[in-house]
Amino acid sequence: MTEFVLHDVDEDQKKEIISCHSEKLAVSFVLLRKNGQAGAIRVFKNLRVCGDCHNWMKVASLHEGKEIILRDSRRFHSFKDGKCSCGDYW
Repeated sequence: MTEFVLHDVDEDQKKEIISCHSEKLAVSFVLLRKNGQAGAIRVFKNLRVCGDCHNWMKVASLHEGKEIILRDSRRFHSFKDGKCSCGDYW
């Protein structure tokens, strides 16, 4: 979903920029390290979550079967079974 990248760059650079968002990296690292352990994954950030990361969290929670709690600058998002507590109103 490269439409969330607001820089005036080509499509390949947009894909690279959006793939390195900190919340995606944080959740990926936890999923690699947890090895099936129980408990929610909690991520706190001081900026709003972009639409691409919001959708990625929904897919990750569905695929991994874990609850992901993400706090951005506006609200808490609780992703569970591919759904977000905000009802996709972020």
